Amino acid sequence: MTIPNILTLLRIVLIPVFVVIYYLPFEWSALVAGSVFCLAAVTDWFDGYLARKLDQMSPFGAFLDPVADKLIVAVSLVVLVDSYSTPWLTLPAVVIIGREIVISALREWMAELGKRASVAVSYVGKVKTALQMLAILLLVVADPWSTLGWSGIAALYVAAGLTLWSMYEYLKAAWPELVKDI
Repeated sequence: MTIPNILTLLRIVLIPVFVVIYYLPFEWSALVAGSVFCLAAVTDWFDGYLARKLDQMSPFGAFLDPVADKLIVAVSLVVLVDSYSTPWLTLPAVVIIGREIVISALREWMAELGKRASVAVSYVGKVKTALQMLAILLLVVADPWSTLGWSGIAALYVAAGLTLWSMYEYLKAAWPELVKDI
């Protein structure tokens, strides 16, 4: 078990911890839940960095890291949609979660064709992930409809825009294979 894999597993373990703390009926719960989410987001960056730096990349890590990323984002967005209970937050959350499902399926299918590299993670995808994490953090710690809350919603809309852009890029790269036998 490598340090990057331990960090990835930690991110998954932090998901139920985040949810439980977020829903606790205490004044401090949003701040502590935000700290837990922030720790999970930092491990997302740190596990990849360490895997490359320490030459500890593994098939297990390559599989589990994107799963952990998608789980923490999807669960956090579902919790926030429940809390805010408004289409203003639901719409970008649906776009982000829907894109993750589409791109995961696309990557799996392209891997079966031996062409996974054509749908590898792009720079836009990395920026999108960072902005998503920031938006979610702001929405977790902010009072709904405060200036900080609205900033989180705005950041989530920009992240959703980048989400659509990166999905377009991935679909464009895979398009020749998608329409090959139509």
